[in-house]
Amino acid sequence: MGFARACLALVGVEGVVVEVQADLEPGVAAFTLVGLPDKSLVESRDRVRAAVVNSGAEWPQKKLTVGLSPASVPKSGSGFDLAVACAVLGAAERIDPAMVADVVMIGELGLDGRVRPVRGVLPAVLAAAEAGYEQVVVPEQTAGEAALVPGISVLGVRSLRQLIAVLCDEPVPDEPAHGQGRPDAMLAGLMIPGTGLGAGLAPAAARGDGHRPDLADVAGQLRPRQALEVAAAGGHHLLLSGPPGAGKTMLAERLSAVLPPLTRQESLEVTAIHSVAGILPPGEPLVSRAPYCAPHHSATMQSLVGGGNGIPRPGAVSLAHRGVLFLDEAPEFSGKALDALRQPLESGHVVVARAAGVVRLPARFLMVLAANPCPCGRHTLTGAGCECPPSVVRRYQARLSGPLLDRVDLRVEVEPVDRADLLGQGGRGESTEVVAARVRDARARAAERLAGTPWTTNSEVPGHELRTRLLMAPGALAAAERDLERGILTARGLDRVLRVAWTVADLRGADRPDASDVAVALELRTGIQRGVPMGAGER
Repeated sequence: MGFARACLALVGVEGVVVEVQADLEPGVAAFTLVGLPDKSLVESRDRVRAAVVNSGAEWPQKKLTVGLSPASVPKSGSGFDLAVACAVLGAAERIDPAMVADVVMIGELGLDGRVRPVRGVLPAVLAAAEAGYEQVVVPEQTAGEAALVPGISVLGVRSLRQLIAVLCDEPVPDEPAHGQGRPDAMLAGLMIPGTGLGAGLAPAAARGDGHRPDLADVAGQLRPRQALEVAAAGGHHLLLSGPPGAGKTMLAERLSAVLPPLTRQESLEVTAIHSVAGILPPGEPLVSRAPYCAPHHSATMQSLVGGGNGIPRPGAVSLAHRGVLFLDEAPEFSGKALDALRQPLESGHVVVARAAGVVRLPARFLMVLAANPCPCGRHTLTGAGCECPPSVVRRYQARLSGPLLDRVDLRVEVEPVDRADLLGQGGRGESTEVVAARVRDARARAAERLAGTPWTTNSEVPGHELRTRLLMAPGALAAAERDLERGILTARGLDRVLRVAWTVADLRGADRPDASDVAVALELRTGIQRGVPMGAGER
């Protein structure tokens, strides 16, 4: 007797519908699992057998074969346990096969029959919806995450015993809830150890003590603050260079709060990535704010762009999708890791090829680089006693390659804070709320202008469109054309200057950029003074 039903396997951050088939034949009792399973999936044979027996059902004493189709797709993880158990019970006629023919089931089984949550539920349910399925069964702890997908009926269960009762139209037994006042051990399956606030996946100032990072906390630094506003309004990459203690990290940590809230589609994209990576906080199924990721400078190339054994897992560039990727002490990163960022900076995604397959991971992020002028950090300070030889300084600054810096739109020098600003005598700067309001207005203008196109921010618009369809005021490009002829700008650099100029115009409410907007964009990119006010929203 054969039986078939559907489950989901995850490849990267995309779900693939997998059909679970169970076949019972007369013969010596045995359990065979086929279909390219990994070690954790092979071990499901023992988990499923114990869970079925401890749930009050009889294990069939026949030759049992469970197949995972399509067999050419590698399967990994413990999320198949629930589907395998139902397939076996259907083949043994304990439940009606027709009841689960069009139901997707995701979940790990404990030896006592409890259904444990697994990572990657949201992308799995999204794939189920795209394949035409309307009903899913998931662990109770992840029911809220699965319910984010519209048009899907979600059933959250605590145990296999409850699921059998629902499918057989029997009284549903009460399963005791987890003890109050203690951490839920079931939630351990949703988080990868070491991915808390200290792992660079949230601003360091957001420690859960009620204090939120605010731009008003930054003393002075008018020009870097304005560059931060331009970066948030247009999605432009930013380089902050200056001596230690000037406030580079403080500025970068406050950028994610300036970014507008994520749209519904963007929230689903970010939540799916974080669910697969195991960093989705339990009890918060939907990520609504722009993420912030700050890997340590010892990070490898695989940890930045994605990789690992078997099917590649999302890296830092994917965890920062629709948010901020902050690389503090950027010259200390390996050259191989930094150069690997070139492709996602241009395309908005990264393609990772491994022996187990090729995975395409989304990676449209806003990159912020922070760098010191030399190894000791005192090279640009007068009388600070920098002892770094010129050759060491040149070698240190050359670690940020030219092709990588060519993809950075804004380059700002962060000067040391003077005494008046540090002691508050110069007054507090604008708060995050005020700056974020201007950023939202600027993005709304850009979205209205780009309506009907596949782009939403100025940083995404191709250079051809900027030069042919989105025309500037007459004579506005004269200074940029001179810099291009002198070799100060490359062709890619000119396109990025045009994008920044549109963002500056959006911040001050103009219909199109003029010569002064282009001058501001050139100064932000080249660092050469152009004699124009740097205020993004003023003249």
